[in-house]
Amino acid sequence: MQCPYCGATEIRKNGKRRGKQNHICTKCERQFIDVYDPPKGYSEELKQECLEMYLNGMGFRPIERVKGVHHTTIIFWVKQMGEKLPDVPEENVIPEVGELDELETFVGFKKNKIWLWTAVNHFTQGILAWVLGDHSLVLSEVEVAETFKPLWENIEKWKCYFYVTDGWKVYPSFIPDGDQIVSKTYMTRVENENTRLRHYLARLHRKTLCYSKSEQILRYSIKLLLHYLKYQTILL
Repeated sequence: MQCPYCGATEIRKNGKRRGKQNHICTKCERQFIDVYDPPKGYSEELKQECLEMYLNGMGFRPIERVKGVHHTTIIFWVKQMGEKLPDVPEENVIPEVGELDELETFVGFKKNKIWLWTAVNHFTQGILAWVLGDHSLVLSEVEVAETFKPLWENIEKWKCYFYVTDGWKVYPSFIPDGDQIVSKTYMTRVENENTRLRHYLARLHRKTLCYSKSEQILRYSIKLLLHYLKYQTILL
């Protein structure tokens, strides 16, 4: 018999644990049992159902009450899936007209506001780029620009004829003169996409008890939802 931690063979018995023979390694002094029961786990079908419920407006704890799966397990699944996915699904169509808008939420507590900046193609459905950050009025224009910069680095490659915005102060620092159209009337596409985010993620609902305790989980949730909305399934 070998120690599973250091590989040593100097092993002696050390009583029993839950009815099974316990051993101790005389070299590293770590304890172990002969045979561990395989983890019970959950089926892929149940995992899929829980994630689909989450991506259709239910919070972690309501899913726990309905499905009997602990909310921390569902959080782990969201994290597990989110780590594997890119920020947005692959898109082959390059926009000719882009739209930019912001969605406000918070992390941890209501005074800790965070903004989700989104960019879409004026003519097709789906969010093509996004970034999380702060652009509150208390920040300087330089600080706001640092939030927007990663998003602009993505959408600048589109070389759109026009970018439709709400006229936020940071845009002229990035969008070339003559390429920005300031008009809420022509921002229906991006506003609709932001509304879909609020509809499908409980943590983004208005006037809700659900909220994000972690910016990381918020990021994973957004990535998972964008892929779910595009493909109408969760690729486990």
